[in-house]
Amino acid sequence: MATLHHHSLCPLSRFVRLVLGEFGLEADLVEERVWERRTEFLLINPAGRTPVFTEEQVGAVPGAAVIAEYLDETRGLALGERRLLPSDPKGRVEVRRLLDWFNVKMHDEVTSYLVTEKVFKRFMGPEHGGGAPDMSAIRAARSNIRYHLSYIGFLIGGRNWLAGDRLTYADLAAAAQLSSADYLGDVPWHENEAAKNWYARVKSRPSFRPLLADRVPGMQPADHYADLDF
Repeated sequence: MATLHHHSLCPLSRFVRLVLGEFGLEADLVEERVWERRTEFLLINPAGRTPVFTEEQVGAVPGAAVIAEYLDETRGLALGERRLLPSDPKGRVEVRRLLDWFNVKMHDEVTSYLVTEKVFKRFMGPEHGGGAPDMSAIRAARSNIRYHLSYIGFLIGGRNWLAGDRLTYADLAAAAQLSSADYLGDVPWHENEAAKNWYARVKSRPSFRPLLADRVPGMQPADHYADLDF
């Protein structure tokens, strides 16, 4: 049985959970509070970050991008037209470019701030940096998310899905980032109807249902969070 070390509101973990859902794969979920630097977790990923996917035949596969590549290499061909990483070099470049955009750039500029300041700090002890949220970081994230939402709207304005004609890792990465921010009520959906409609399509997929059922103790999601029609 596979295992995914994750945190329920970590957008990179959410991306991998969506990928597993699209592949029809099940994994035991082990929630990690990475700030606690649990010894057993550090032994499988010295970087101390989520997500980490483990399987008996390969051991630990750390990091969202590495996990995505690993799953494509080991299961991608069996998906046929539903493969999440295209078979042609040009298509693969575009998906990987967008994966970097959302899982690195958007994460660093938006969701890492929001999740750390509004969620993680609530559960961290003072020795781990917990305490009141940094409102300047939250304001920066709320400003930056408008740019990323606009870029999603631009991409979907000329394509069926973000990277081309069909659903790919790019859509799941962008949707995972937005889902974490949306749980916290920090996505200005009214500013971009095209991005909102695209997100509703991804949000309606069966792979998304476990994410919509997630709840952070003591923190209810935005009212529309689990509403497929917003």
